Amino acid sequence: MNRKAVSDLLLRVVWGAIVLWAFFGGVLAVGQAAPLANPCPRFQPGSEVTQGPDLFSHDGVLNVDLNYYTTVDTTIPLDSAPMPVPPPLATGLQQFCFTTPDGKEQPTLHVWPGDHLVIHVRNNASSSLAFEADQTIDYNQAPGENNTAMVGIAPDSPCLAANLTPASTNIYFHGLNIANKCGQNDVLRTIINSGQRFTYDVEIPDNTPPGLYWYHPHVHGTTDGTNQGGASGALIVEGIQNIQPAVAGLREQTLVFRDQPVPGGPFPLIGSEVPSWDLTVNYVTISSCQFPQPCDPTQFIGDFKPALMQMKPGEKQFWRVLDATNHIPLHLQLLYDGVPQPLQIVALDGVPVNSDDGTEEGRIVTRTDILLEPSARAEFIVKGPSESVKNAVFQTLRVSTGPGGDNHPQRPLFTIQASDDAPEPPLTIPRVSEVPDPQTFGDLADAKPTKTRKLIFSEVLQDPNNPLGPTNFFLTPEGATPTLFTIDNPPTIVTRQGSVEDWTIENHAMEDHAFHLHNLHFLLLAIDGVPVPREQQQYMDVVDSVFWDGVSAYPTVTVRLDFRGADVGDLIYECNYLFHADFGMRGIIRVLPKDEN
Repeated sequence: MNRKAVSDLLLRVVWGAIVLWAFFGGVLAVGQAAPLANPCPRFQPGSEVTQGPDLFSHDGVLNVDLNYYTTVDTTIPLDSAPMPVPPPLATGLQQFCFTTPDGKEQPTLHVWPGDHLVIHVRNNASSSLAFEADQTIDYNQAPGENNTAMVGIAPDSPCLAANLTPASTNIYFHGLNIANKCGQNDVLRTIINSGQRFTYDVEIPDNTPPGLYWYHPHVHGTTDGTNQGGASGALIVEGIQNIQPAVAGLREQTLVFRDQPVPGGPFPLIGSEVPSWDLTVNYVTISSCQFPQPCDPTQFIGDFKPALMQMKPGEKQFWRVLDATNHIPLHLQLLYDGVPQPLQIVALDGVPVNSDDGTEEGRIVTRTDILLEPSARAEFIVKGPSESVKNAVFQTLRVSTGPGGDNHPQRPLFTIQASDDAPEPPLTIPRVSEVPDPQTFGDLADAKPTKTRKLIFSEVLQDPNNPLGPTNFFLTPEGATPTLFTIDNPPTIVTRQGSVEDWTIENHAMEDHAFHLHNLHFLLLAIDGVPVPREQQQYMDVVDSVFWDGVSAYPTVTVRLDFRGADVGDLIYECNYLFHADFGMRGIIRVLPKDEN
């Protein structure tokens, strides 16, 4: 493994232990009886993939109580990590979760366009810290040159907590184009500290595309640890059958892939069969070791233990797949006896494909593989294997993220067992019921941009004389000085409501990054300066920025952003490899109201 990758992995493990795991001294219930011994349970390798709990809106409202917990799973030891580590790391994997009062972990939330999603959050994470956070922020400043006080939020807003601690949490609704204000989709200033309660009242706009979204904590500095610890869940905006009738009546499966450290923390060589991170699917660990023993990189030969799925022979199903990992691009493929099967793609990143404004029926795109960046989603129709198929497997292919990136070998995710007795998934897509409202950003392809910008991904060693030292990560507007992001940074970009902007994202680093802007989708226009054909353009909320090879021109992607909606205030743009973002690869764009001078 290259020196930079080794140093980054060392930093991840040690920093994760110091900044996250040593901070959370256990589980402390606040204002209620003590929880179960493990409030965030997981499944053993080889377990059957089951659907998580589902919660549905009624009469236009989904009302949910969620408790936030953290615990340590001691069944996955990390005590053979080849470095000195603090005791909390040695005990096992740190886990995080949101649960309902009756113990439903990370429920899938189902809403319709126009609904209200009301979530009452109680932070039950322990406030017993190994040492105090060194970041205390005064939120009660007016917006100005030297601070990022949220535009449009009054100083007495309940979002403005007095301080930010390692036990703080909040919820980010990834992909939803909803209001960036207190109680909806603000993450910069919404801080829920240990022992506190907070209520979200999220209004789902009528023009929200039906499809798969997701939610997770997004507190700067701890996003990587809490998300990798499992505190993420799916959010489905219903009605996709009204744009793509082919899914009506199909059984549906929601598959959430998450990542976690490999037991023993091996340092894999790029191109080897040892992964940098393990995967889970619906909390079933896809083991890369003889679980639960730590990995031995000298002995490992890629003997993965996948999960199991049961299907009726030849049954068509609608799969909603979420890459909720922090570090792993998933290159998905379904094989029956070694033959790739068609994946009929209905939606990407929550947006039905080939339906620009939602008023026309979408057109299915058929492929035999799909590449998802961390945070991306794909929804597609599959047909189950016949009883004559001897080996049915859903896998991710090998993905190269560059000489400075992690190692992502080909590995099975789950095998499929065809049987007439297979249990049916609990949910069925309803029949076509209505004509959907026109979707937001439907005419973006024909809009004239009012501004063009270039942003640059870059990395440097903190100490150029120490190749094994930590790395600084930057996402910088062209011409500006690269600056590590902190929550009290001023905005690096200012725009105005009503504008349409084309951004070119250029990668100067020798590893992949993934561009994401909060609260907005964008339209993919060009790759390396080559326009994407109109029929292949897609609305997305995360896009791959491939690594620079050190010789050729810097890789680029160009996207179009739509600021003509109701969203104003301070939005985050970032790399969705969340470790990179937590260590500096974020920025703020301030969207001023169009009538403000």
